[in-house]
This record gives sequence, C-alpha cells and structure tokens, in this order.
Amino acid sequence: MSVFNVFHIAGSAMTAQSARLNAVASNMANAESVAGADGRPYRAKQVVFEATPMGHAAAQGVRVREVVEDASPGRMVYDPRNPAANAEGYVTMPNVNVVEEMTNMISASRSYQTNADVMNTAKTLLLRTLQMNQ
Repeated sequence: MSVFNVFHIAGSAMTAQSARLNAVASNMANAESVAGADGRPYRAKQVVFEATPMGHAAAQGVRVREVVEDASPGRMVYDPRNPAANAEGYVTMPNVNVVEEMTNMISASRSYQTNADVMNTAKTLLLRTLQMNQ
C-alpha cells in the first residue's frame, strides 16, 4: 500500500463527513418548519455511506452512496390556531429529532477532525522521513 493512500482514504472520509454535516445542518434548520417547498412538512435527510476501493491495494475509502429521506412519521403538534392544522387541530411537523441530530453532528464533527489529524500526522511523518536524508 502506498503511503499516499493514507491521504486519499482520510480525504474521502472528510468529504463524506462533510456531506453528513450538511444534512444535519439542513435537518436542524428545518426542524420547526410547518411546510417545505413542496407544501408538505420537511422530511429529515440521512446520509448513507459505502466503502470504495482506493489505490492498487486492498485499501478502502468511503463515499456517500445516497442521501435518503427518513421514513418515520412527522410529529403531531396540537395548535388549532395554526392555518396548517387539520380538522382536529393538529399540525404535522417535520420528523426531525433535534437531540438525535445534535448527536449526529457531534459524531460527524469528531470523525472529520480525526481524519484531519490522520492527514497531519502522515504529513509530519513524511516530512521527518525526508529530513533524515539531509
């Protein structure tokens, strides 16, 4: 395995975690939206990852396979004064769980930072290796 595969693998993971952070940000921003662009309540987005080959060896990176909508039902909130309320006075709100999204954000952020640290460590080791020949 080439030493440069470390950069490709960590870079692919950082790109994937960046997409995950974007999905979390979108979910959090729309957590209290009564209606989306299509007139229906916002549906939470989840990022699905898959392994992808890197380089000539058996190294595996990661990439975003797809971004899917969460199939769980929306929250029902009693607000009879809301224009979007149904006949019983309930408004269908987005299916975004704010606590779950915060946990997801922390996890994605730490994964991103860990991969950045891996790249910095590999860079430092390569620089020290080059300095040995001086």
